[in-house]
Amino acid sequence: MAQYRVGRLEQEIQKEVNDILLKRVRDPRVQGVTITDVDVTGDLQQATIYYSILSDNDNDEETTQKGLDKATSLIRGELGSRLSIYRTPELTFKLDESIQYGSKIDQLINKLKREDR
Repeated sequence: MAQYRVGRLEQEIQKEVNDILLKRVRDPRVQGVTITDVDVTGDLQQATIYYSILSDNDNDEETTQKGLDKATSLIRGELGSRLSIYRTPELTFKLDESIQYGSKIDQLINKLKREDR
């Protein structure tokens, strides 16, 4: 039962945080952020929120992270009023490296194909 709850909560948080970023957070540093995954601990106290941005510029990544860090309390407060849970978990934002990794792999495969011809 608990596992089901965690999974449901992760999906809810992902949906709501995407919505909050779109409609409530006015910080230009977080424009174009997509929440890709959420990891909630079994005791529901901590949530790691993975995000991606359409840039692999290190400077953009740093700027976005700062914007998200600054917006964390607003996002958590908004989540608290939207989710029907006793205590809203602490939020941590982390860049989802897997998307960039996948994109790099695609580029390498395409390069190999071109060289093959």
